[in-house]
Amino acid sequence: MPSAPLAHTTPVTADLVRGALDLEQTPDGLLPHRLPAWARAQNTDGQLAMAESQPSGVRLVFRSRATVVELDTVPTKRVYVGAPPRPDGRYDLVVDGEHAGQTSATGGNTVTIDMSTGNAEMNSGPAGGVRFDGLADRDKTVEIWLPYNEITALVALRTDAPVEPAPPSNRRTWLHYGSSISHGSDAASPTTIWPALAAAAGGVELVNLGFGGSAVLDPFVARTIRDTPADLISLKIGINLVNGDVMRLRAFGPAVHGFLDTVREGHPDTPLLVVSPILCPIHEDTPGPTAFDFSRLAEGKLSFTASGDPEERAEGKLTLNVVREELARIVEERAKDDPHLHHVDGRVLYGEADHAELPLPDRLHPDAAAHRRIGERFAAHAFADGGPFADAAS
Repeated sequence: MPSAPLAHTTPVTADLVRGALDLEQTPDGLLPHRLPAWARAQNTDGQLAMAESQPSGVRLVFRSRATVVELDTVPTKRVYVGAPPRPDGRYDLVVDGEHAGQTSATGGNTVTIDMSTGNAEMNSGPAGGVRFDGLADRDKTVEIWLPYNEITALVALRTDAPVEPAPPSNRRTWLHYGSSISHGSDAASPTTIWPALAAAAGGVELVNLGFGGSAVLDPFVARTIRDTPADLISLKIGINLVNGDVMRLRAFGPAVHGFLDTVREGHPDTPLLVVSPILCPIHEDTPGPTAFDFSRLAEGKLSFTASGDPEERAEGKLTLNVVREELARIVEERAKDDPHLHHVDGRVLYGEADHAELPLPDRLHPDAAAHRRIGERFAAHAFADGGPFADAAS
């Protein structure tokens, strides 16, 4: 038997959404973006366009006595030809800071992607949504964290009690920039991507600019960070520069300096942590580009391989070890005049011993357990007493 209609319908408006930098009104609903419109206008890459539209770290936050909450959405799911089916994106419910439920949305659009040709085909579908019930009948703060891996147009909230926006948070805001690992690839749910876990442990509000396949030091991203209010900033740099084979060593150093210069124009004294890549054995000493391992794809397994030649390092091609050395050098030099600039080797977060215990299932991305470990390690390093993001550092 269908559920009885709920008494209160609340359109999703900007005052209910956190973690997005822009909201676009579309025929499907309100679409969160993690880059502003002017930055999107400077982008011509389809991968980044998809990644920034996936609402990693974006959540609805409101106050209500509601015991039932429904969120109407139009999700866009991805299907890869020849690859194992991807699990539906998860929505996490958090009530007064505690995880209180999880589900996936029905309906929506489907994008079918052929990795061998790069072609993509969109098939439109009906609006869907999620439902959470059994909530306590008391005034409370409710958060609905959106799937990190599904473009999600927001239509309306339906509840059995009135909804009002939650008051602004008095916690510090942490803005993080990174690759698919920061975006959330292969994490269990939106609150268990490693930046969300670290933010919860550190007691901060997260703005996640982790863009799958797209952390390549784009100047428009640097200007976005420059112009976005933040109390803490971290930049995880390297893996996409290597696996996209997008620049050589000659360009890398100046690009890092330029990115940092731009960020510092808007945040001259903000604690700023540069994070080098976590361990990824296929690219430690072998340049990109990264390629799909079609032999494993034929077995129904998604996996990647490094297609570069280690000898090409002599020609200036980047590897993870080259990137780490250069980032450490750049931060050490700049920190002489910038006491709020810090560096951490990504292998502190996930290194050889971690890989032996929790190997990267597709050779590129950590699994759910490794996301948790990276988040815990980052929080222990950054937010602990004496760490770059400790209260005394703000």
